[in-house]
Amino acid sequence: MFAVYRPQYICEVEGLLNNPVYRALLSGDKHLGFGADKVRAFDEAVSPFVAFEEGYKKGFDDLYDLLPPARKILYATPHFITQPKGWQILHEVKGQQFVFEADNTAASSSFDLVPLREEHVEQMMQLAALTKPGPFGPRTIAFGHYFGIFESERLVAMTGQRLHVQDFTEISAVCTHPDYLGKGYAAALVQQQVNLICSGGQHPFLHVREDNERAISLYQRLGFKVRGPMNFYFMGKQ
Repeated sequence: MFAVYRPQYICEVEGLLNNPVYRALLSGDKHLGFGADKVRAFDEAVSPFVAFEEGYKKGFDDLYDLLPPARKILYATPHFITQPKGWQILHEVKGQQFVFEADNTAASSSFDLVPLREEHVEQMMQLAALTKPGPFGPRTIAFGHYFGIFESERLVAMTGQRLHVQDFTEISAVCTHPDYLGKGYAAALVQQQVNLICSGGQHPFLHVREDNERAISLYQRLGFKVRGPMNFYFMGKQ
């Protein structure tokens, strides 16, 4: 049996998942970002995510000075925010954060889950552009552990990992081509990620739009439970 998430453990590390981008940029994904101790950003080709230390009042001011004029950013927070000075909110997504709570993991799927590599990036970006699971750039694959399902050499479903926050690993980019829905591909790929993450002694978590009922139903069926809100703000400089 794999080590999995327990509610009492999350109480001890509340700050980690309340500010997962910042915590990832200080720990498991530090090599993919840049910035100062209090303010961090991912390389734009990897992810638009930016973050700063909890309670730091000059976070958006520092980001304005740190980043080039054309840089678009994505900021994640469990709270609602007003438009920061110097920035324009382009799009807001109300989401939820889920953490894996099952007592054990399920058997592996019979589907052929193919490791995705650099030669697959163009297809991965095309699938993400079509299904919109979240931002996906030319170097997003650097987060690691992406797997996909192919039909006639065409990538039709995939998922992988994104934020690595100390003992927590985020499952991300869960997407299936609309022509291939209902075949169980997403469930197989997410379950494989759960098995992979838990076997390494990590705790799986993920984020989903609060109105994505299909995805929420899948995650609950696989053993995830909602932890709380997580809202996403896409912004550009004014």
